[in-house]
Amino acid sequence: MAITASMVAELRAKTDAPMMECKKALTEAEGDMAKAEELLRVKLGTKAGKAASR
Repeated sequence: MAITASMVAELRAKTDAPMMECKKALTEAEGDMAKAEELLRVKLGTKAGKAASR
């Protein structure tokens, strides 16, 4: 699945993670937003988890 800029922006807004980390997570999750959020939470720790709970 192609990862679009809008998908990266949406994930970044949810997690407050860096753009490239969001893109890598979406690529690894094959475009699955929920899976990408979980990958970022694990990789970046509480920062992503805290922002995602907003």
